[in-house]
Amino acid sequence: MRKPIIAGNWKMHMTTQEAVFLVEYLKRALAAEEEVEAVVCPPFTALFSVREVLKGTKVKLGAQNMFWELKGAYTGEISPGMLLDLGCEYVILGHSERREYFLETNEMVNKKAKAALAHGLKPIVCVGETLAQREANQTETVLREQVTQSLDQIPLGHLESLVVAYEPVWAIGTGKTATPEDANQVIKFIRSVIGEMYGQEKAETIRIQYGGSVKPENIAELMTQSDIDGALVGGASLEPASFTKIVQYRG
Repeated sequence: MRKPIIAGNWKMHMTTQEAVFLVEYLKRALAAEEEVEAVVCPPFTALFSVREVLKGTKVKLGAQNMFWELKGAYTGEISPGMLLDLGCEYVILGHSERREYFLETNEMVNKKAKAALAHGLKPIVCVGETLAQREANQTETVLREQVTQSLDQIPLGHLESLVVAYEPVWAIGTGKTATPEDANQVIKFIRSVIGEMYGQEKAETIRIQYGGSVKPENIAELMTQSDIDGALVGGASLEPASFTKIVQYRG
């Protein structure tokens, strides 16, 4: 049974003071949450302060990116060891904004995912098609390439620590959302590709999230689908009451 995972990607938002206010709310609101794994991914500058607030709670800490080397002359980068030192358990990799604005490739995402897993971090690897690709009926072609290249040669013993996030680029921050049925169909396809790579039994252990304008109003319907194991939440994760409602989608 795959435990649902709801992760909040704060992107480039929140000063340290704002971040502490938000997680103080979540600390109280989600104190009794057992059925869903909740993760918050603040900017690097707030990770330490957020960790201090979340100590002893069930809410997990994640980062939004990392480099694949443990140390070295890589100005401006953050290593897996640095994230572990800050108490991170998760790290988002290959988000569409990283791919678009910073030209990250599937090969780079693959190196990051392997490095994260090798050092005990759980990567949330993002994949998704653009509107132009969707309209050209290239969704499965694009996703097959992203999945096979981004998850290439992951050690079998690490697969269960991996999370995949399907984020159709056309739905991120636009207010548009794939229908629950469409999202589930695509996620089922992603799982089948992972099955081709590592065997269907292993593929069934991997949690696959949906991301793209997830809100309290649509989360319950998304989560009723057979292959959707959670959500990677953007804008709504910046509003503590909204994120709480998303985590507590069962009513």
